[in-house]
Amino acid sequence: MSTAETTPTETTPTESSPTGTRTGTTTVDKAQYGLAAFLAVVGAYVVYDATTLSDGFADQPVQPYAFPYVVGGVLLVLAALLAIATARGDMPAAEEGEDVDLTQPSDWVTVAKLVVVFLANILLIDWLGWAITGAILFVGTAYVLGSRTLIRDVAVGVALSVGTWYGFYSGLGLAIPAGILDGVL
Repeated sequence: MSTAETTPTETTPTESSPTGTRTGTTTVDKAQYGLAAFLAVVGAYVVYDATTLSDGFADQPVQPYAFPYVVGGVLLVLAALLAIATARGDMPAAEEGEDVDLTQPSDWVTVAKLVVVFLANILLIDWLGWAITGAILFVGTAYVLGSRTLIRDVAVGVALSVGTWYGFYSGLGLAIPAGILDGVL
């Protein structure tokens, strides 16, 4: 079922036709209206939520609660612009470099394998810790998506997971599970 709808348009002048007019149809992608509505709801909620924030530090010219107002306002403007563009018939162009064949069905087996890898990460993170399960998550995802260079994948996965563990723990002061490596890391 297509979300696009074709409607006739008025005759408009154009330089490309010999008569200076063209008649045509405008295709409206109704799914873009859904995205515009979603952006509007999220933007409105962000603005509402910003009204509930308490005052920040009195010595700062720009208070911390100003940022959510900006983000919410930008989301509302983008929602309006997307709705207007959709009503005008603007459609997103497919990327020319896209290597996905849209005529083929979805590969649900690959999606299921990725879900299993992600669930394994969720179930094992408290016991093994992020440094190990993050590497497992990277290696498992890379393998499911077609990588067959196990040694390189393990090295990259370990580097990323240990690096992010230290980034969160030391850099941000946020404790994420160390698991069986508690005291080692």
